[in-house]
Amino acid sequence: MGNEYNLQIKNVTKRFPGVLALDKVDLETRRGEVLAVIGENGAGKSTLMKILSGAHLMDSGEIRLDGKVIPPETGPKARMDNYGLGIIYQELNYLNEMTIAENLFLGRVPLKGILRRVDYQAMKKASMELMRLFDMDYNPFTLVKSLSVAEKQILEILRAVSRDVKVLVMDEPTSSLNEVETQRLFGYIESLKRRGVTIIYISHKLEEVFRLADRVMVMRDGKRVGVLDVGETTSGQLVEMMVGRAITEMYPKAELPIGEEVLRIEHLSCGCARDISFSLRKGEIFGLYGLVGSGCVETVEGLLGIRAISGGKVILDGKETKINTPIEAKKQGIAYVPSDRKAEGLVLIHSLKDNLTITKLDELGRGLKINSARQKEYSDTWIEKMQIRTPSRNAIVESLSGGNQQKVVVAKWILTDPKVLIMNDPTRGVDVGAKVEIYKIMEDLCRRGISIIMVTAELLEVIGITDRMLIFANGKIEGEFQRKDYDQKAILHMAVKGSENA
Repeated sequence: MGNEYNLQIKNVTKRFPGVLALDKVDLETRRGEVLAVIGENGAGKSTLMKILSGAHLMDSGEIRLDGKVIPPETGPKARMDNYGLGIIYQELNYLNEMTIAENLFLGRVPLKGILRRVDYQAMKKASMELMRLFDMDYNPFTLVKSLSVAEKQILEILRAVSRDVKVLVMDEPTSSLNEVETQRLFGYIESLKRRGVTIIYISHKLEEVFRLADRVMVMRDGKRVGVLDVGETTSGQLVEMMVGRAITEMYPKAELPIGEEVLRIEHLSCGCARDISFSLRKGEIFGLYGLVGSGCVETVEGLLGIRAISGGKVILDGKETKINTPIEAKKQGIAYVPSDRKAEGLVLIHSLKDNLTITKLDELGRGLKINSARQKEYSDTWIEKMQIRTPSRNAIVESLSGGNQQKVVVAKWILTDPKVLIMNDPTRGVDVGAKVEIYKIMEDLCRRGISIIMVTAELLEVIGITDRMLIFANGKIEGEFQRKDYDQKAILHMAVKGSENA
């Protein structure tokens, strides 16, 4: 690897109303390297990448690629076509009602003949070659809406790398991938490096930074704090640079007393999940871990009434119960924090106050007759309790950082005083500091006697924060571990082996 920089971003400044988002930020990359860019939500990472891609205009500064200045007004498509700058955003960008092939070649479909008709055979062949990179065994003319979130994430990656990229930005590319898919992605990144492609890798997962990156750039409050060689730093040093303070323990799990049984599932079948049985006790954090399609999510969706149960029993507080809808689940004291907070957990265009109290509308009033004083009281109390960083209770929730949005989703369900809180990937897409805060909130809920079922795609997280876990594979329970017996390799081996034996 040479010392010459192929990409140079110099003195980039960007202001939004009332906010200095970027303050004279520099960034340099070398050909064929992975530069990780890390920082808390709101540090300026995504804004800088949107300026690089052409999605935002900078107020001042300069961007050079291979020595040539990129005019600031150059749009995203021109930057890809003319300069080889590609970006994969954390928020997926796909068209559900179009096919895999159409999504992969959106805006550049192959044409044939004098009439310039779409060459579907060429598109099919090229799509299949791309999908083989991730062992996606689909007909290229399958509608994208039938894919899982993880498969849609892979589709985004394939669409970007199918073009002649020189610099590829990946913003949290593994947020929806399981362990096997993540390792496959890492292998493909290594092959891109060997081809001379530069990767700018944004991630909140420090283990990925140490696994992939050559150098790491830390941002905080819109500024570049420093750039370090990965081999010459530690996770503790990076966290301290990111948050401006030391975080001594990533998973602050105390040994808390666990009470009597609250919930029992007997021989439940739902979707791909079959014959699932387990119990949950008061004050316990109970983990469900498995690869995509393992049955974890289907199990909790059946418990919540999101999916129809085809067999089995749900016993709550010693009594068999029927839950056919999420509203019935809420009435029986079961709450749900979904994995996709923006699509399923929040009303993005409404205020923080409205989102926090949406589960209390029956108490606050109906229609236009809302008890605004009580609503403000609830909001202010929980903004303080959850340490939600916001200009005011009236801020539009979409304007908050990912970590603060997640706190809003958790808080609105705590307001229902649940017996059982189901959390599906509760720290997906939030920064290290916010993750620790969410873990502490979970621990505090257990102290109050709330029981938590945690579904997560992060193995280190489920090991770090749960008291007990089940391993799922191919719709079945493959095994159970107590906290004292957790073994990372054994757990992953069980999850993968069970899937391979399907």
